[in-house]
Amino acid sequence: MKLFDSHCHLDDPVYDDIDSVIQKAAQSDVHAMMIAGINLTTSLKAVSLSTAHPEIFASVGFHPHDASSCNESALRELIDLTKNPRVRAWGEIGLDFNRMYSPRDDQEKWLIRQIEIADAHLLPIIFHERETEGRLIEILKIHHRQPGNGVIHCFSGNRQELLTYLGMGYRIGITGILTLQGRGKALRSLARLIPIDRLLIETDAPYLTPSPEKNHHRRNEPAFVRSVLFKLAEIRDEVPESLANAIWDNTCRLYRISGEGLKTEG
Repeated sequence: MKLFDSHCHLDDPVYDDIDSVIQKAAQSDVHAMMIAGINLTTSLKAVSLSTAHPEIFASVGFHPHDASSCNESALRELIDLTKNPRVRAWGEIGLDFNRMYSPRDDQEKWLIRQIEIADAHLLPIIFHERETEGRLIEILKIHHRQPGNGVIHCFSGNRQELLTYLGMGYRIGITGILTLQGRGKALRSLARLIPIDRLLIETDAPYLTPSPEKNHHRRNEPAFVRSVLFKLAEIRDEVPESLANAIWDNTCRLYRISGEGLKTEG
């Protein structure tokens, strides 16, 4: 079985044992990981880690929380980073109207600018959305010239939003929230509606630790994406190995990764 953690943050300082983290991931059949940058500093570290470790790929961008610190100079540096073949996507970018760490105007301005850059460089986009009441969808319909070339990371919307994203061609990222008894109830219902070729699994590590690992570990790790896969297979009444292989192919196809050279077994 081959698993791809399509979204994590191994650049976080809590991972001072990166070699051990990668080894534990491999022992859980997780043979590839995508680190999503959230600003210039984390994007630089993501690229550095991806260059040093063949299991890791990188994405670059400014998260909506960091939108107020985004500027054209920083974006030019990110564009330069995309010349590295380990950089396979742009993001994590989007809108977050829940915590509002950056003003709405800044979030929307730099989201649109980053969509333009990703389109110009033919890069898939990792989108963050939280409590925007459809505003992200409005912006995507107007500004994303390659609709569907991206993933809605950590999907947490309603049924109509899910169907809209699917109708636009986007992939849907499923996190450990799926495994949580109370918080994941709505997501478990909606997960059955997602076509198998649109599914991605992710940890968002070190955040959103799934069950049962949540009861024993303070930080999330790529190894734990295995629990997301098995819960998803249970909900959808599918064979875990077959679902895993389909999701592996989906992820490699989105990020334009051939799979050759990755350390896999089986």
